[in-house]
Amino acid sequence: MPLTSPRRSALVDQVIAQLRNQITSGEWPVGSRIPTEPELVELMGVARNTVREAVRALAHNGLLDIRQGSGTYVVATSELAGVMHRRFAGAEPRHIAEVRSTLESSAARLAAERRTERDLLQLDALLARREEAWAGGDAEVFVAADVSLHMAVVTASHNDVLIELYADLGELVADWLRADVGTVLEPAAHLDHGRLIEAIRRGDGDAAASEAAGYPFVCLGKDGTGGSSGGSGKGVQRAPVTPVGD
Repeated sequence: MPLTSPRRSALVDQVIAQLRNQITSGEWPVGSRIPTEPELVELMGVARNTVREAVRALAHNGLLDIRQGSGTYVVATSELAGVMHRRFAGAEPRHIAEVRSTLESSAARLAAERRTERDLLQLDALLARREEAWAGGDAEVFVAADVSLHMAVVTASHNDVLIELYADLGELVADWLRADVGTVLEPAAHLDHGRLIEAIRRGDGDAAASEAAGYPFVCLGKDGTGGSSGGSGKGVQRAPVTPVGD
C-alpha cells in the first residue's frame, strides 16, 4: 500500500479539525444531518476524496453516523462520547440507571456545597424551561430541556472531571430518556425536579443527593425491566400535573 503524502495527510487533518469544531461548538448539534459531500466540497474548497476521508475518520471515531440513502448525522460531541454511545447503547437499562444515580447524586451533593449565585440563576432558568417544554407537549424538546437541567446540576458541582464524564454520557442519557418518555408526554410520567433545585439552593447536600439518586430509578422502564417500584426512588415523587392540552 502506498504511503499517504504528508501534505495530503495534513490537509485531511485540517478538514477533520474543522468538521469536529462544527460539532463540538454546537453548530451541528447531536441528531442533525451535516451538509452533503458535494456541499462540503464547495464550502471547504477541497477535493471530494479529502472530505470523504475526513468524514469517515469522524464516523470511525464515533462522532458521525453515515446512513446510506439518508445522509450523515451527528451522534456524539467527542470521541469518548462516541465510544461510550456505541459501547453502552444496548446496555441493561437498570445498569444505566445505577450509573446515572451514582454520578448525579454525587454531583448534586457537591452542587449544594459549591453552587454560586450564577449557578442558581441557571438552574432556575432551566427548570422553568423544562416545565415549559412539558406543557408544550413536544417530547423531543422536553428530553433536551431535561438533559440540560441535569447537566447544569452537574456543572454546579464545579468538578471538572465529573462534568466532562457526564457530558460524554449526555447523548446516551438522552437516548434512554427518549425511550422512557416515548412520543407522547403522559401526565403520570412527569417528575418534579423543583425539590432538587431547592435543596441545592439551601445547601442541603443530603436532600439534594437523595432527590438526584432516585430520579433514574423512578423513570426506569415501563416494560417490566424496572419501574417506579423497582429502584431506590425513595423521597422522589411524581408531581401532579394537568394533562397536556387540557
